[in-house]
Amino acid sequence: MNEHFNDIFVTTGCPSQQQLLDYVQGKLSAAEQHEVEMHLADCELCSEAIEGLSAIKEKEKIPGWIIEMKWNLLKQLRLRSRSRRKLETYIYLAVLIFGIILLLLGAFWAYYFINRK
Repeated sequence: MNEHFNDIFVTTGCPSQQQLLDYVQGKLSAAEQHEVEMHLADCELCSEAIEGLSAIKEKEKIPGWIIEMKWNLLKQLRLRSRSRRKLETYIYLAVLIFGIILLLLGAFWAYYFINRK
């Protein structure tokens, strides 16, 4: 994945997505589970994530869904970035063409006024 679109949990003190999934699936040791629960007491974002993950019945499919959502989001961000770059290119070309037209008009007027005398 592109480094600009890293996982939001990487730069925080929040548990990783895998830790949250393991917590919901009951795969953590007692110490790890306690650590996650201590964090959940202070972090509204993670608490909401756990609440949402707990509501899903087919928990074994969650990792696949997360990967699919990440790729779809990344594709959308890339498309948006490409369209923005396309627009910038068109603006650059329009300004360049306008500048060339102004130079040609200036050259024509200069030639016209020089030869008119």
